[in-house]
Amino acid sequence: QVQLVESGGGLVQAGGSLRLSCAGSGSTFSSHVMGWFRQAPGKEREFVGGITRSGGTYYADSVKDRFIISRDNAKNTIYLQVNSLKPEDTAVYYCAAGQLVATTHKTYDYWGQGTQVTVSS
Repeated sequence: QVQLVESGGGLVQAGGSLRLSCAGSGSTFSSHVMGWFRQAPGKEREFVGGITRSGGTYYADSVKDRFIISRDNAKNTIYLQVNSLKPEDTAVYYCAAGQLVATTHKTYDYWGQGTQVTVSS
């Protein structure tokens, strides 16, 4: 029902920035809340942030004040601006659509395939 495709990842030096995009399709895209998650090698998938239908945002403490989430329902696109990147931010970043903004991945119904962010030291 909802298909998601992430893009914008890449290799960047510590302190640099990227803007990740999540393009969605489907008639119910705008009715979903969105979440960003990331998974580093050997680590569990962790919550990065979420955004409600009206644009309210929530962030994990580890990225607060560095990452910014936004959405443009007219373009069916969600963004994650990642600033002041650290090597520990290296991970595959995933976007997800669901009914509630939550830190657990279990409440999200649809997932993209991820985009790789690699931060060199």
